[in-house]
Amino acid sequence: MANFFTSVFYQPILNLLVFLYNTLSFQDLGIAIILLTAVIKLVFWPLGRSSIKSQKALQDLQPKLEELKKQYGKDKAGLSQATMALYKENKVNPFSSCLPLLIQLPFLIAVYRVFRDGVDNKLELVYSFIGRPEALNVIAFGFLDLSKRSIVLAVLAGLAQFWQAKMLSRKKPAVVSPGSKDESMTAIMNKQMLYFMPAITIFIGLSLPAGLTLYWFVLTLFTALQQVATFKNKGAQEDKKMIEGEIVK
Repeated sequence: MANFFTSVFYQPILNLLVFLYNTLSFQDLGIAIILLTAVIKLVFWPLGRSSIKSQKALQDLQPKLEELKKQYGKDKAGLSQATMALYKENKVNPFSSCLPLLIQLPFLIAVYRVFRDGVDNKLELVYSFIGRPEALNVIAFGFLDLSKRSIVLAVLAGLAQFWQAKMLSRKKPAVVSPGSKDESMTAIMNKQMLYFMPAITIFIGLSLPAGLTLYWFVLTLFTALQQVATFKNKGAQEDKKMIEGEIVK
């Protein structure tokens, strides 16, 4: 199993990084990492877009789900049936946002292991037709040591995580019915997660080599930009449908 993972995931990621280092990055490992992140993001762009749409759809349904919880109370069977009916009515699959992430997981693990092991320690796995350098220069952009931790990159990764989560978070309901504690609790939990995940990102990033933190930051930034593009396209499509509906009327 270990050999399979190395051959199918680990080795291709390492070779792609070395190829980019040798050819397009002017032998700057930082630039090579950014290019590697861009390539991986482009390969999984359709899956990422599908996941973003699913997450946003689930967020948009939260007010209706809270209403169902209040309506059915302790009737778990009725709540379950009503919830599934709501998903079906809105053509939302609650698991569709997880599947793209699961497909990408082996590649993310491979990237993590490449940087964890230190790229110089596994250069024997570089394909002969790519060209094996004696060593990779871990000083990126002329000043950043990618083999050591970076507080700045950890904070940037956390900020990018906050931006990404902020776009997905739904707005607090304008009117809260008297005694409806569920709505308030949901708003509090959403707010906690909004700040909790970036804090965790910074905490973990402080313990990782800067090369991996740079990859994490750039990947999160690209994902946030993909969300902007996806939401903008969705908004344009909704405006088009609205205009067409007005014309028909």
